[in-house]
Amino acid sequence: MRTDVLTVVVADPNLVPLRAEFEAALPEGTAVLWPDAGDAGAVEAALAAADVLVSGQCTARMAGAAGRLRLVHAAGAGTDKIEVGALAPGTQVANTFHHENSIAEYAVSAAIVLRRGFLRQHNALRRGEWDSPAHDPLSPWVDSLGAATIGFVGFGHIGARCWERFRVFGARGVAVTRRGDVDAAAHGLAWSGTVDDLGTLLETSDVVVVSAPLAPETTGLIGAAELSRMRPSAVLVNVGRGPVVDEDALFRALSDRTITGAALDVWYRYPSGGHTGAPAHHPFETLDNVLMTPHSSGLTRETFARRADDIAANIGRLATGERLHNVVAVAR
Repeated sequence: MRTDVLTVVVADPNLVPLRAEFEAALPEGTAVLWPDAGDAGAVEAALAAADVLVSGQCTARMAGAAGRLRLVHAAGAGTDKIEVGALAPGTQVANTFHHENSIAEYAVSAAIVLRRGFLRQHNALRRGEWDSPAHDPLSPWVDSLGAATIGFVGFGHIGARCWERFRVFGARGVAVTRRGDVDAAAHGLAWSGTVDDLGTLLETSDVVVVSAPLAPETTGLIGAAELSRMRPSAVLVNVGRGPVVDEDALFRALSDRTITGAALDVWYRYPSGGHTGAPAHHPFETLDNVLMTPHSSGLTRETFARRADDIAANIGRLATGERLHNVVAVAR
């Protein structure tokens, strides 16, 4: 079988720690360039001879700098920053996942930290206070995950994997999706429904895991009215997209203790460059019932090692003329 010799430009900094493993998995003779992803000029210069760009971003300017690009491969699920219309006709755009295991690990651990009061106890003990019913009769008793109902708002590959992990603890699961096509019995859920059943889910869940994608119909899906239907003892874990939960309503619910707490891994504002910047318009950092993480729930070495394997395999298919996997768009 004939194998083309390709030039690959990697402009995703998350793959830099896996450089040796990634290059070893590519077809023999592949030329790999690693320009500084933060240097637009360096990336554009490298693209002049590139057959493949590995990056979650490809601007019109980058596409214009590419003389013979055949594939843009995101090292993740998101391809919204790839301007497909600017690419040469026939250029394929592909993505990869593998973050579901790490996100599920995050969702379970965050739910335990909040539900068991570990975040509160951590802060108290740093002040020398033993916030435990064994030492303070006013300290609340807490419940294990085995006693919990986990409600999933969105039940794609992330929600389903999260449920697999929660289920091990003996929890009960329910889910709502836009299409309402989840087979509850097949997944071991107590029931599933459409977003019309969201209120029932919120009223009956101890942990609400939000993994729904952001779309016009899901923006603000959970607002003040919905949060008011949650149990006062319930916690919310958002690993989907920030604006699925209305920011104003969420800050108010957490400030007023309408719900016990929240783990927020996805946000309303992101740094335009660098690694500093407030994640929201409201000061969530002033609240002691919020676990804040910088969109890191899926960011483990294992996630990107598997993504690197997927990308290398697809580049191998491109070199031998085979059909690529996970193609999400083809430039026309």
